[in-house]
Amino acid sequence: MALGVLAPDCVSSAAYGTEQMLVELLPVFGLAAFSLVLSITGVVLALLVLLTLSYREVVQVYTKAGGSYVVARENFGPRVAQIAAVALLIDYVVTVAVQTAAGTVAVVSAIPVLGPYSLEITVGVVILLAYGNLRGIREAARAFALPTYLFTGAIAAVVVVGVIRELLGNLPRYDPATLPGAVPVGGGSGLALGVVVLTLARSFANGGSSLTGLEAISNGVSAFRKPEGVNARRVLVVMASTLGFLVAGVSWLAHLTHATPYESGYPSVISQEVRAVFGTGTLGTVLFDAVQAVTALILYTGANTSFNGFPFLASFVAGDSFLPRQLTKRGHRLVFSNGIIVLAVVAIALLVVSGGTVSALVPFYAIGVFTGFTMAGFGMTKYHLTHREAGWRRKLVINACGGGLSLLVVAIFAVVKFTEGAWAVVVLFPILVFALIRLNRQYREEEAALAALAPILDVEPNWARHVVLVFVDTLDLATLRALRYARGLRPTQIRAVHFVLDETRARRLAERWRRIQRGDVGLDLLECRDRRLGRASVELIRERTADGRTEVTVLLPRRVYAPVLGRLLHDRTADHIADRISRVPHAAATIIPFDVSGPVQRLSQAHRHGETFTDTRHRLTAQQPSDDGRRPVASEPEATQPQPITAADRSVPIPISELGDRGPATITGRINSVDLTASDGTPVLTCRVSDQTGSITARFYGRSHIKGVEPGRRIRLHGRPSRFADQLALTDPDYRLLPDEASDNVADGTAER
Repeated sequence: MALGVLAPDCVSSAAYGTEQMLVELLPVFGLAAFSLVLSITGVVLALLVLLTLSYREVVQVYTKAGGSYVVARENFGPRVAQIAAVALLIDYVVTVAVQTAAGTVAVVSAIPVLGPYSLEITVGVVILLAYGNLRGIREAARAFALPTYLFTGAIAAVVVVGVIRELLGNLPRYDPATLPGAVPVGGGSGLALGVVVLTLARSFANGGSSLTGLEAISNGVSAFRKPEGVNARRVLVVMASTLGFLVAGVSWLAHLTHATPYESGYPSVISQEVRAVFGTGTLGTVLFDAVQAVTALILYTGANTSFNGFPFLASFVAGDSFLPRQLTKRGHRLVFSNGIIVLAVVAIALLVVSGGTVSALVPFYAIGVFTGFTMAGFGMTKYHLTHREAGWRRKLVINACGGGLSLLVVAIFAVVKFTEGAWAVVVLFPILVFALIRLNRQYREEEAALAALAPILDVEPNWARHVVLVFVDTLDLATLRALRYARGLRPTQIRAVHFVLDETRARRLAERWRRIQRGDVGLDLLECRDRRLGRASVELIRERTADGRTEVTVLLPRRVYAPVLGRLLHDRTADHIADRISRVPHAAATIIPFDVSGPVQRLSQAHRHGETFTDTRHRLTAQQPSDDGRRPVASEPEATQPQPITAADRSVPIPISELGDRGPATITGRINSVDLTASDGTPVLTCRVSDQTGSITARFYGRSHIKGVEPGRRIRLHGRPSRFADQLALTDPDYRLLPDEASDNVADGTAER
């Protein structure tokens, strides 16, 4: 069962490894490539033996999941281990892209008419795999073990039958020169030594893709029964032996049949070998289709293993604070949903950029794979030098050689494949390692700051005043819910605040507030000329907490819509404002969510049944339309025209900051806010007027609205300053509105007595 579950990624690479070697050899060496491919396959198999011996030591010592990441972390520390983490994460992403692309090649090799839609099919398979894993498909299901044995048996049968037919002398051979669309076949004569070496190196680098998935056993060793190390070693040897047989068999059949890669990627080399071995008769066609089906099945299954490995590794690294901690969260089906989504998105992006062909994806492949091999080999070398257990010298030589040769493969691949896409991995790799280390430092600094300041904040005194501000955009159910919550906090004072971005809308809000709100919470209309709500919010909070004795809580109503449509149709202003306010001392921001779907359904049902909504409170009845279609405000007094200030009231001007209880005074300033409160059932219109030196409050008793008195307007007030709620105020002053550019020789910042 373990072999079937953990081996698909590794065993399935036999389907494209030989083909990738021939892609490099044929254009340079011509038909001699079919002989050279055997030599390069032999080198790849020798490397396979060495890496298998090396990983036998890994699974014996480290019986927890994590593979080369755990080896590097335990022996080199968490920072160096991020090299292995990045390597494995890249490996998982490219594995999804390569395996699904190769699986689609198997499909279109059997059904060529689907060839032009290869990329669409591949992307669809990735989306399907991601959806299935989000729904809770587990890699350990018995269904995932079956493709491994079907593919192994099918390719083994192809190899055996092919060898028998060759011995009988009736195995057909392709002529690459007569195959339209095949990879060009070179002459192979007069080649310079440099070209020969470079081509062989490129072919070997491509062939190294056959060894991908070898680390799967070490990544999943914790899933084995006890003794985990012994059982894992047995499965590792069987898996490596199976892979070696299949790769050698496919290369040998390519040598015999001259199966040639195509520039389009299909039909694949292995499909041509199957066709040559089984023939074109009825039985041969059935067997051909069956082999292509199991080939596609194991390749897609191999891609699915990454949907288990990537999220698990990402959660492991995130648990060490080197990746965002959202990757440690499990969904309601106990899968790492965020990791699955990230893997699917990045893999699809890679497929789209590369065109979804295996040859274009291979340059991204082996660098991550062999970097992981390198870290595992050198990590075990360090382990043997440190612990010096029985037989450590022999094990040290094996692991050191495995790590050294893997590092050599990485260097070869980075050089010979640099212009074919490997440059992206070469550039991205150190950037990702640095990003992970930098993220870890950020997490550590935040944790240290929170821990260090906790005793200081714990001994701060309770504040004398607690002011709750409800930020209001419109008066609706969400706002009323926030107001109800504010009353439940029982603060010293509750104020509603609306930042004026549109004067017409602000006036309508004020009218609706007077009619609907029950009067215990006043509405402040604050000017916000530059439309920067975050800055205006911070300035307001700092003003309210300037006395050093006031704590401010800001309530932000947020309407919650459908997850996808809501993000497209509505912004996240509340989150932005809350983020800015949270940085101000002695202030806290609380978002009050309100689900809009409930009222929408209720209103829709009411309309279907012909029902209407009416408010039983008296002050709402005045909103009903009159005969002429307008909405009169029955309880609203007539708008009062501004009262002029006579010349007899003028005297020597002084700044507002110097005002005191000195008798009547006339001041000039700009209205910052307007709100309506109640005192013993009597409405009180309160204005905050400021100049360059300070501010003062004007209170108009018995007035709920004064025409033209709104935030942003310049005004002249005359009255006797007095103290109200420990603040300087003018009660029922005379007033006159001024134009924006005053021509009366009285500038802002002066007062007249």
